[in-house]
Amino acid sequence: MRLNRYIASATGLSRRAADDAITAGRVRVSNFRGELGQEVSDTDQVFLDDILLKLPESYTYIIYNKPIGLIVSRKHQGQADTIYDHLPPEFERLRSVGRLDRDSSGLLVLTDDGDYAHRQTHPKYMKTKRYEVRLDQPLKAADIKHLEAGVTLDDGASRLTLSNMRGTDVVVTMSEGRNRQIRRSFEALGYRVVGLHRTNFGEHDLDGLKPGEWRHA
Repeated sequence: MRLNRYIASATGLSRRAADDAITAGRVRVSNFRGELGQEVSDTDQVFLDDILLKLPESYTYIIYNKPIGLIVSRKHQGQADTIYDHLPPEFERLRSVGRLDRDSSGLLVLTDDGDYAHRQTHPKYMKTKRYEVRLDQPLKAADIKHLEAGVTLDDGASRLTLSNMRGTDVVVTMSEGRNRQIRRSFEALGYRVVGLHRTNFGEHDLDGLKPGEWRHA
């Protein structure tokens, strides 16, 4: 197993965060400094910040219906609550799989399984996400075609699949997950997103969960 995968599986960190820790010299494998790309055997001992890591015997997966106004972070930003302020204390160790911004609501997956988080978020796995979006004005036909063909953003083209259009409401399906991508895509064409609610992420759905409720996946 690669070192970054071991760290992710043992801590819930992303593989990128694990690589950052390795590069910073915070990781030891037995008595030697860890290296990027290093393979770890069953007999190796891996330390992060001098703490011995152990692979868990089992993992936790939960589905959470995030209310509007909560931040998906362990760190507070101003006076806003985080999702962990509203979840049982034992879930503070779980990492969110993808994010929803403060003004968005809906389905979040949280887990301590770094491998699973990687599979859910890496672009090559093409995990489909579905959102109910409300705009400040109805979409024009030309803009529907533009969004589905691809809107140019500062971090590349953004393509959205649109369906169930009713007035200012539209369902958006996508397999990417760039920062505020849906909001920025509509804003590029002069629309403002006034409501964004995620209902599906890969194989997961809310299945009747009310805002603020959670269940094991």
